Amino acid sequence: MANFKPQVTYTTKDSLREYRNNQIKSMYIVEQFKTYRELKKALTEILEKSNDVYVSVVRSRRNEWGEWFEHWQLDSKRKPRIIKQGWN
Repeated sequence: MANFKPQVTYTTKDSLREYRNNQIKSMYIVEQFKTYRELKKALTEILEKSNDVYVSVVRSRRNEWGEWFEHWQLDSKRKPRIIKQGWN
């Protein structure tokens, strides 16, 4: 399996409203990034606008096979923290 670009999946109030009004096919927003570093830079903003308890990140890991997942959440200091991770 080849490496793939990291991506984050989440919902917002706008995406839920548009989904309920049949304006879009999925209530989930999926953003793909070139690198994991770029994703982590954008994570705080994504978590703040997200309607979910956590956002889900899927990525490949160097020298590993398979799909690695991470669930991120803002902590009490408003910093992103991994609350769950593992192999899909």
